[in-house]
Amino acid sequence: MSSPSKIPVHEPDIGEAEIASVVAALRRGEISGSFGQAIPEFEAKFAAFCGCQYGIAVNSGTAALQLAVAAAGIGRGDEVLVSASTNIATALAAYHSNAVPVPVDSEEVTWNLDPDLIEDLITPRTRAIIPVHLFGHPAAMDRICEIARRHNLVVIEDCAESHGATWQGTMTGAFGDMGCFSFYANKIITTGEGGMVVTNDIKLAERLRLLRNLAFGKPRFYHEAAGYNFRMAGLQAAMGLAQLARIDQFLADKRRVAHTYNRLLSGVRGVRLPAELPDARHVYWMYAVTIEPEFELSRDEVARNLADEGIETRTFFCPMNQQPFLRQQEGFREIPCPVADRLWEKGLYLPSANRLDEPTIARVCHAITRHARA
Repeated sequence: MSSPSKIPVHEPDIGEAEIASVVAALRRGEISGSFGQAIPEFEAKFAAFCGCQYGIAVNSGTAALQLAVAAAGIGRGDEVLVSASTNIATALAAYHSNAVPVPVDSEEVTWNLDPDLIEDLITPRTRAIIPVHLFGHPAAMDRICEIARRHNLVVIEDCAESHGATWQGTMTGAFGDMGCFSFYANKIITTGEGGMVVTNDIKLAERLRLLRNLAFGKPRFYHEAAGYNFRMAGLQAAMGLAQLARIDQFLADKRRVAHTYNRLLSGVRGVRLPAELPDARHVYWMYAVTIEPEFELSRDEVARNLADEGIETRTFFCPMNQQPFLRQQEGFREIPCPVADRLWEKGLYLPSANRLDEPTIARVCHAITRHARA
């Protein structure tokens, strides 16, 4: 009798349309990021999808964040408030500009940055805030932006996990001065590697485009700014166009997968399911749960049991207040983040590929629930 197949935590949804689009770009010679039709078309269409005027394609979501921080003129001695519970790329955007990331703890319901904590963390050195739309649930951007306006802070949204998510009917990425997206292999749409900054500010768009491409000046090899080589390749943009054409179906699939998990795990004592607030459209980049003390096993024990059955999972992110290299940075601020600390200890995201069918999701849920207390 053969063993059951493995269930990865994610699989990219790539079809013939993506292959044909990339091949066509190759035939047009669009292998770099300096010419061709795919990049400007992808930038325009993705920006429009987000409700923004300008898109600046780059080679990763991490590069998008770093470019946004640089375009905002943030540098040595400045502080940037960041969501405590996030991928390290969010903090690196400030760190690599010689600014100090200051973690803001999570709130209990959606696990996003808690707006109630922002103002007590602002100092004369604070220049910006980077809220993260964690796992695809939008942060409370109306409150965050209102606080930022009163304190003259730049708002850079980390939308790596939230393509298509909305807060009060507005797409993530369209609230702040800039929104930064990732198109890594496990994101809602992918270009393999890649990212984009979207904005409605033409001056920021011009600055982003300048810095992305080594800040070439006039004459060409005269540089008044320290730029980056953050270009996206044309063949990646071609793949992005094909993926973007399918995004409505991808989002529907993400929500179908999440709702199936919700139905099968509802009522299981000690397994806390992801929230979706009334003002939000959650896109469930990953289906994330926490394993509470009422459950029979710890989070790590659940993960090991699932791994033994060929089911891949991931823990939540180690919070920024615990990251060793950030704690060693000059100017580091010791900010308690008890909610983010607990999420790091208890959080687990489950297989979340678009194409998961109900029997596969049921297999995952059964592997969890058979260890639950009656």
